[in-house]
Amino acid sequence: MHLSRWRSARRIALPVVALVVATGCAGGSTTAAPGPQNVPDIGAYPPLANDAPPGASVSARATAAAIGRGVNFGNMFEAPTEGAWGLTVTDDFIDKATGAGFASVRLPVRWSNHAGAQAPFTIDAAFMARVASVVDKLLAKNVVVVLNMHHYRQLDGDPLDAGESAVAGGVVDVRFVMLWDQIATYFQGRGPRLVFELYNEPHGRMNGEPWNVLAARALRVVRRTNPDRIVVIGPTRWNSASDLRLLKMPNDANLIATVHNYNPFRFTHQGAEWVTPVLPTGVTCCSAAQAAEMTAPLDVAKSWSAATRYPVFVGEFGAYSKADSASRVDFDRTMRQAMESRGMSWAYWEFASGFGVYDPTTRTFHQGLLDSLLGQ
Repeated sequence: MHLSRWRSARRIALPVVALVVATGCAGGSTTAAPGPQNVPDIGAYPPLANDAPPGASVSARATAAAIGRGVNFGNMFEAPTEGAWGLTVTDDFIDKATGAGFASVRLPVRWSNHAGAQAPFTIDAAFMARVASVVDKLLAKNVVVVLNMHHYRQLDGDPLDAGESAVAGGVVDVRFVMLWDQIATYFQGRGPRLVFELYNEPHGRMNGEPWNVLAARALRVVRRTNPDRIVVIGPTRWNSASDLRLLKMPNDANLIATVHNYNPFRFTHQGAEWVTPVLPTGVTCCSAAQAAEMTAPLDVAKSWSAATRYPVFVGEFGAYSKADSASRVDFDRTMRQAMESRGMSWAYWEFASGFGVYDPTTRTFHQGLLDSLLGQ
């Protein structure tokens, strides 16, 4: 969800269904899409079958467990350009996150804004190398890295963010697959602690069956060069647990499922500038009713996991800094305990921005938040 003060292009009107949100950088591009071009045939990328998913392999289950307690490096590479939302990935972030005890880092990346508009949609070499340098530094710290594709606005049918240009509508889906072909090929030599996540929070035009088909196309491409790499796939409606019932896992054992959980929304997003109307501040946490709201999606995910035999990774949760510190600590601790008691690994949203556990100015942790996440 990447819900921070840097993202406000897509305003969210209440009431909000649990887990259903999306965000963007302030403003939107009015750049017209390019004219007609030779569109690659998406039929050249047939989807993997999804009629008999086998459940997770031993390797997938071990990797899900190894993700453990993680953190998102948000507002960095998934901005239109690195730094546009106030943060760049620094060695200090890498050292502090891994040194604090986070077992994994989820690395959101907006590949779509760093690739050509026409086939073969080549990803900018300097950007690819920059992302790879961070991946390699993290892997050298012996943590799991979950590398994903983030904020491909046209894929979901969303308005573009400032600093983006449209591509022709007819190439959007095949471009997604061909971007994954490049990413998978580039990173194929990395070890098993590198995990791919196909897409963050599919929604809008991807909801339901369109995402099942496109994810299966992309996974087949990934498997050409990474036959055994663990891949994360989440449901539609912004990775909502309620849409797990619509998710069709491909017939592949090296998979992990993911959901996001920002319940209760009126607490986690109080004062958030991108929500319309802006929610009042002063909401505390966590009452019995709020705790029930927090755990309900987790119970849905646990039941789905038991039925499908795929582990679930909670890729995002957090509370915006407009909430009082004590309530944020209570929220984080309650969520952590609820996820872990259900056997789920997780990644906190996020490291150093509006939801952040770390202050990049003072270069110190918000100790109460850190303890609520990594304590007992």
